[in-house]
Amino acid sequence: MTTLTPELKAEIQSQITATPVVLYMKGTPAQPMCGFSARAVGILNNLNVPFNGINILERDDLRMGLKEFSDWPTFPQLYVNGSLIGGADIMIEMYNSGELAPLLTA
Repeated sequence: MTTLTPELKAEIQSQITATPVVLYMKGTPAQPMCGFSARAVGILNNLNVPFNGINILERDDLRMGLKEFSDWPTFPQLYVNGSLIGGADIMIEMYNSGELAPLLTA
């Protein structure tokens, strides 16, 4: 059974296009609820990038629907300009290689 209803898909699409940088995470930017989300927030804060942090723990439908929407099983999930970049490991790799900063500021 699919958890990604047309309404939820439209809501997610609206969220990832309303703000250039969106981080679906466990917890909030001020209070991440897992180490991976904390690292992702730390990277974005370190790069001084404004972003919309959305707490997936508040809504099971959003958490499950996002996994289907992105075809990505874990959180956090970083979207830049409407495209999925990846999770914390990919963010860390891209940050360390210098690839992430230009992508976020473009």
